[in-house]
Amino acid sequence: MQVGMSMINAYKMCAGESATGEFAYYAKHSAVVRLSNFMPVKRARSQNECSGMPLGINADSVRSNALFPNDPIRNELESIAVAAMVYDQLWFGTYMSGGVGFTQYASATYTDNILEDFCYKGCEIGLDYADGEMASLKGDKLNMDILEKIIRAENDYALTQYEAYPTVAESHFGGSVRACCAAAGCGSAVACATGLTQPTLSAWSLSQLGHYERVGRLGFYGYDLQDQCTACGSYSYQSDEGMPFEMRGVNYPNYAMNVGHQSAYGGLVAGAHCANHDAWVLSPLWKVAFADRDLPFDRGYVTREYGLGANREFCKVAGERDLIIAGYYGREPGAR
Repeated sequence: MQVGMSMINAYKMCAGESATGEFAYYAKHSAVVRLSNFMPVKRARSQNECSGMPLGINADSVRSNALFPNDPIRNELESIAVAAMVYDQLWFGTYMSGGVGFTQYASATYTDNILEDFCYKGCEIGLDYADGEMASLKGDKLNMDILEKIIRAENDYALTQYEAYPTVAESHFGGSVRACCAAAGCGSAVACATGLTQPTLSAWSLSQLGHYERVGRLGFYGYDLQDQCTACGSYSYQSDEGMPFEMRGVNYPNYAMNVGHQSAYGGLVAGAHCANHDAWVLSPLWKVAFADRDLPFDRGYVTREYGLGANREFCKVAGERDLIIAGYYGREPGAR
């Protein structure tokens, strides 16, 4: 009753508690919609935190692979954009640091075409080693020698761009985002060549080691921990690190240390499965739930929707009112 009346007042409704009941319930008790795994106790705030969302679920919330089935990098970049918002800006930036979000870490994923260039070039390199056939390096064809060649070629390309154009490092917040974006390009190369997520994760970690050898440092704090021990858990699972890449997340040991990783991880998982033409990554239920083209926020064009929001032009709302925009009944379409 009280919640219903508050909603009627806040949104300037003429009447109707029934019209607000479900809306108010989910706004106040969203935890009943179970999505996330448990977080480590020292980092947990409550149940069903966004940080407990597995990387595979994040990838399944994007429908780009249905629209562009032969472009795994597009699907990967859209998944990265979602993960950057959820993990980097909401969880690490707001929940963990108490700030306004690690803006440059997230904006590097969807405000320019630098990461896009790295990932598409990586896919091109990967396909060169796979004789032009997507996701064909499997079984006897796949070995560490060919993986190293692919990764070193893409890593050299990405790091050369920072040396040729110093302002790229300014856009990418110096060393730490540089490490993330170069490694994402290497992961993209292996994802396109193999269609497998575990070798893709190995590509990430080998990129970091090669980067460290070439430049002398990766970034700060977690980069010298997380990325140099990733290789140990890529294939040989340890007791508390026994999940496939698709089921990992910020709640995974060593993944909860610092910002700038989870978004790329979420994208690489998506890219590998899209290259393999898989219908979903981890959950067909979640994939179907976000496959609706009529959702106000189109998960097939995530970065486009972000751009509309940044320009204050996102006016596609579910009905007369929503959680973000209150009391706009009667405005002209497109009015701010």
